[in-house]
Amino acid sequence: MQTLLSDHIASISELKKNPSKLIRDAEGQPVAILNHNTTAAYLVPVKTFEHLMDIVDDHELSILAAERLADKDAFIEVNINDL
Repeated sequence: MQTLLSDHIASISELKKNPSKLIRDAEGQPVAILNHNTTAAYLVPVKTFEHLMDIVDDHELSILAAERLADKDAFIEVNINDL
């Protein structure tokens, strides 16, 4: 059984009829879009999507930073007085 990750649910037909109403009624929360009683997509407000993308970017950068920290051969010694 599929877990719904939203308190707001709409069918594809409802989405086609009035997407703006779905967004407005959800008051900033995601809307699960169902197709034949199966989650087909989540409709999220722009601010929520942008926030999620920021989190993904931060996560990817933290992985890159960890990889670079683990590569001790790539370190360059620098004297603070030379800067």
